[in-house]
Amino acid sequence: MAVTVKECLELQLLEVEMLLSMFPKKGEMNLDEDAVPGVQRYLRNPDGALPPQLRYSIAVDVGEAKVKVELQVLLPHTYPHVTPQLFARSNALHRQQQLQLNAGLASHISSLDSGEVCIYEAVQWVKDNSLPYLENSKISSESASKEVVVKETLHRMWIYSHHIYRQELRKKIFDCAKKLNLTGFCLTGKPGVICVEGLRDNCEEFWRVIRYPNWKHISCKHVENVETEGSVDNLRLFRAFEDLQFQAHGDYGLRNDYHMDLGQFLEFLKQHQSGHIFQILFGVEGKLSD
Repeated sequence: MAVTVKECLELQLLEVEMLLSMFPKKGEMNLDEDAVPGVQRYLRNPDGALPPQLRYSIAVDVGEAKVKVELQVLLPHTYPHVTPQLFARSNALHRQQQLQLNAGLASHISSLDSGEVCIYEAVQWVKDNSLPYLENSKISSESASKEVVVKETLHRMWIYSHHIYRQELRKKIFDCAKKLNLTGFCLTGKPGVICVEGLRDNCEEFWRVIRYPNWKHISCKHVENVETEGSVDNLRLFRAFEDLQFQAHGDYGLRNDYHMDLGQFLEFLKQHQSGHIFQILFGVEGKLSD
């Protein structure tokens, strides 16, 4: 007999309840406060729209030094009958070690039986298998510090979308930018534009998160990298992650169907030393109105 989404979501809630009892301390398990109630409302009324997918993270202490490795979890509606999306990350890991750790984690999870909840199994695997990657990362860091001056690179991504309207999507964008210490802006309307700047790994993580599961009509149009021996904060063009809304011609009688004022947007870009981006985004040279 085919397994229903309702049955899968019930198993997901039972697993979350178990994990909360196993990781009760503050900061051990981070779960959006609206996530579980959303699933519970759907279970009371399965004829309604599907709830947002459950997303949470679990902090794992690794080794005697108790280095923090965070396991980020995103559950498809039909998990545990499909594989969960898992990503382990730590500030103590270089990019290459982090990629290798996640490849090992993915291989282990794919070897488990389908239909069984596996998040605790994933947590235990991260706890038991992260130490060699952390030690390799430490050795390579020490070697690099002896040889060269440590340099940092500010990464800036310019992202274009056909439109950005939905409050749920905008909340996801702003929450993710804040969590990853990214500055820039999100321009609501048609078309929509996002700029994020910060450390490369954080920008790439932002891009990975907002694209999932399948945001159509979105592309990264341009990437800028600026290297410095100091702090990347000195290279930022934006002091915060801003909410931009330029509305030129009303809503045309259609809900959420408003076009942004390109003239105002060009002026904003020039104020932030980014006027050249206008042509990259839209394919035409921008001109300010009188």
